[in-house]
Amino acid sequence: MSVLAALLDRSLDQMTKAAADVRLFDREAVRAASDVWDNNLFPLFWAACTSNEGERERRATAVLEWMAGFGERRRGWMTEQAAIAGHDIDTLLPPARPYTPGRDYRGHVMAPQCRLTRRNAEELGCDYDLATASVRHLRVDRAGTRLTAFLQLVVERTFTVDGSAPPALLDVWLDGVTDVAFDLPGAGSRGVILDAGAGEVGTSLGSGGRLRATGGEYRLDDRSWHLSTAGRRADALTPPRTSRSGRPRRPPGGDLCPDAHAAAALLHHAMLELRSVRHAAHADHVPVLTLCRTFSGAGEAILAAGAQHGARRREAAFQDLIRTWAHQGGLRITRWLASVLRERAGRPDIIQTPRPVERTPPSLTVGAPPSAPPSQAALVMTAWTAAHTDHRTKRPSAAQLQLALPPRTGADSSAPWRLRTVSCDDPDAFRLRTDAFQGPGPLVHVGRPTDTCALDLHQGALLLRQRGRANGSGCSALRPASAP
Repeated sequence: MSVLAALLDRSLDQMTKAAADVRLFDREAVRAASDVWDNNLFPLFWAACTSNEGERERRATAVLEWMAGFGERRRGWMTEQAAIAGHDIDTLLPPARPYTPGRDYRGHVMAPQCRLTRRNAEELGCDYDLATASVRHLRVDRAGTRLTAFLQLVVERTFTVDGSAPPALLDVWLDGVTDVAFDLPGAGSRGVILDAGAGEVGTSLGSGGRLRATGGEYRLDDRSWHLSTAGRRADALTPPRTSRSGRPRRPPGGDLCPDAHAAAALLHHAMLELRSVRHAAHADHVPVLTLCRTFSGAGEAILAAGAQHGARRREAAFQDLIRTWAHQGGLRITRWLASVLRERAGRPDIIQTPRPVERTPPSLTVGAPPSAPPSQAALVMTAWTAAHTDHRTKRPSAAQLQLALPPRTGADSSAPWRLRTVSCDDPDAFRLRTDAFQGPGPLVHVGRPTDTCALDLHQGALLLRQRGRANGSGCSALRPASAP
C-alpha cells in the first residue's frame, strides 16, 4: 500500500515540476502523469479503506497488478517512479507478459506501435508509398529542456483495398528533436523520406522540410492494415479473438463509504482536469500548479485516513482530509471543490462555500489604458494542420501556437510567466525553425483586422501570417497573445 500511495504522490510531484516554469512547460508529462489515475484512483481508495493490514496489502497488490497490466510503458513508469520513492516494485508484480498484437471488434489484427528503425522503415515502404505521402498534421512540443514532435502523414497503400476505405494515416512520434525546418507551401507538398540510422532519425518533408531527432516510434492508423503484407504475417501469428478476451476487464474494487467516495470523486475530477492539458487550446486554462498544491501529499494522507479503526473515525478522517485540501488550495479552489462535492458526490455539507469578495465597480469616467501587446515570448508548442475532410466534414487548414508570455505591464517583475494559446484558420504562411524554441525572444505582431497580419518570433524563426478578411474575423484569431 505504501508503494501505491507513493505512486500517487510521485505523479503530483512530476506534474508540479513539469509546470513550474511555463517557459519549459512539459504538457505531455502532465497528461501522462494524470492519465494514470483515470481508472486507478477509486481502486486506490478501496485498497486503503480498511484497518486490517493484511487485507489492505492484498487489495493494494491486486491494484498494482491491474495497473501494470496496461502495457510495457505503464509498467516501466511504475517501476521508475517507485524506485525514486525508495521501493522495488518488481518483487510485488508477476513477470511481464510478452507483447502480442490485438484484434479489433471485427476480429482484424491491429497495427502495433513500433520503433522507427531502418529495417522497420524499409518494411513500411513495402506496403505504403511514402514518395506520394503528404503531411496532414505537424506538432512540435517543448518537454522541459527537450523537444518532441508528432507528425501525421496521409499515405497511399500499395495493396488492394475496398474503394470505400478511408485514407491510411501514418502517425510518427519523435523524441529528442534536434533540428526542425518547415515552410508552407513547400514542406506541405507530397513526398516523405524516413531515414533511421544509429542514434538519429531523419524525416524529409516535401520540398525542403525536415525533422531530426534521437529516436522515434510510429503506428499505422489504417483499418485495412490486416490486408497488407505485414498485417497478413501478424494475422497468422495472432490468436483469434474470443468473446472472453474481448470483454473489458473490471478494475479491482468495491463500495466506498460516503466521505471516502467524496474524497475520491474530488481527486478523480482534479485528475481529469489536469489531463485536459492534452488539448492545446485548453492547456492555458488549467491551473496545474494550484491543483498539485491542493492535493500535495494525497497518497500518504489517504493511507492514513483509510487505516482508521471503525467506520465513524474513518469517515471523519476523510472529511478532515477534504477540508485540508480546501485549505491548501485557497479561496478559488475551495469554491471549485464545493461545486464538485455538490454535483458529483452529493455532499455539499463537508466544506463551506466562501462568499465572493465584493469588488468596487470600475469608474465610469476614467478608463484603464489598453494593455500593450507583449514584446517578448517563449514558444512552448506549435502545430499546423492541412485542410482535409474528417468524417465527411471539410476542415480548413489551421495553425496553433502556445506561448509563454512575461508578466503584464505594471505587474511584479518577479511574477511567473503565463501561458497563452494563439490560433488561426487558413494561414497563408507558416514557417518554423529550431531557433524558435531557444527561449524568450522578440515577439512582433503586425497588421490590422482587414489587412494581412502576422506573428514573428526570434526574427523569423517562427512566422505565422494570415490574410485579412472583410469582417476582420481572420486576423482577430491572432490576437489572444495580447489579451488580458
